[in-house]
Amino acid sequence: MKISRPFLPGIVLVFSFLTGGALLPSAHAIGPSADVFLGYSRLAADTFYPNVGGLNGWEGALHVKLKNRFLGAEGDISQYGLGADGSVPRTTAFMVGPRATVGALGVKVFVHALLGGEHSANSSGASISGGSFAYALGGGVDVPIAPFFGWRAMVDHFSAPTVSPGDSNHVRFSTGIVFRF
Repeated sequence: MKISRPFLPGIVLVFSFLTGGALLPSAHAIGPSADVFLGYSRLAADTFYPNVGGLNGWEGALHVKLKNRFLGAEGDISQYGLGADGSVPRTTAFMVGPRATVGALGVKVFVHALLGGEHSANSSGASISGGSFAYALGGGVDVPIAPFFGWRAMVDHFSAPTVSPGDSNHVRFSTGIVFRF
């Protein structure tokens, strides 16, 4: 089978992408400059309001490396609720902040400090919170599963100080897929 010349660069690029950049060593040596995370997230009981059990939800994050190879900026959005019904209370959090990452052999360990806010976003019924300042301090690990994909496990101290009960357990656990580019 003969491959026409116009398709050859595209085939080399696709093959290089699938093999983790082995044919493009200069790009591979630099490493990914950003990553996107999407996964499941779980909050401990009473994180936002007294007498509200643990909340299930999803979390998405975008991390962009700065000129320093260890430091970056991260944006995080998450939504939690007690169920799938539109009348069931749920809350959404938006946060941004710095992230420091180190790694070896493809495994990346990071810590971050995120600041932002959270707000109940249910259509009816009682709210989980009235909306307030929120922060998350924690970190996690990314384990490679393919050249541009990894699996993340992360734990944070997640709180909204003006609405969170002082005696509650402010833990957020998240896990899911990471796409590095």
